[in-house]
Amino acid sequence: MTIRNLDLAFAPKSVALIGASPQPGSVGQTITENLRTGGFAGPVWLVNPLHKEIAGQACYPNVGALPEAPDLAVIATPPATVAGLIGELGHKGTRAAIVITAGLSKEQRQAMLSAAQPYCLRIIGNNCLGICLPNIGLNASFAHLSPAPGKLAMISQSGALMSAILGWAKTHHVGFSAVVSMGDMADVDAGDLLEFLAADISTRAILLYLESVPATRKFMSAAR
Repeated sequence: MTIRNLDLAFAPKSVALIGASPQPGSVGQTITENLRTGGFAGPVWLVNPLHKEIAGQACYPNVGALPEAPDLAVIATPPATVAGLIGELGHKGTRAAIVITAGLSKEQRQAMLSAAQPYCLRIIGNNCLGICLPNIGLNASFAHLSPAPGKLAMISQSGALMSAILGWAKTHHVGFSAVVSMGDMADVDAGDLLEFLAADISTRAILLYLESVPATRKFMSAAR
């Protein structure tokens, strides 16, 4: 695969967070607040079977209970649940997901990819910080700073470095068209993102931080 269905990750009309939480300081709570307060114009649906509402917003017990298929799903749940959730989302009609969850075993990672494959559901992550799309007010990450809008896209394999750059950018008034933490690149990799963002009219330059380059030929083709 290359850029198929990535438009749903970068221009979603609706978002669901599976693993939303009211627990202060938790990953689920941070993502919940980022999604709710970023200014995203579309619906943001929260999913957690343990809560009927979070921060005054209705919370759904499972993917099947959602009013419709979200364009983009964010998953922040234990590793053993991820593959099943991907399958439920694919069956519902979702075609793009960000898997924040870390600690997937080799078998769990393969089960996640196998669940996504029949639906061509694209996965950013796993083990990632998430993505920020300031131009549409979407912060689908657990970063503690929301970047300003701009024309620079940033793709980082390191969540820690991404957070540090966001802090520097805020101080120096640098804005972004997209900020993407790739994590383990189980599916979507640097070549896919480079090819997609190179054609994005809101992006003038792309900043890359890579610790490895899988699918080298694809990456070099995208870079050219």
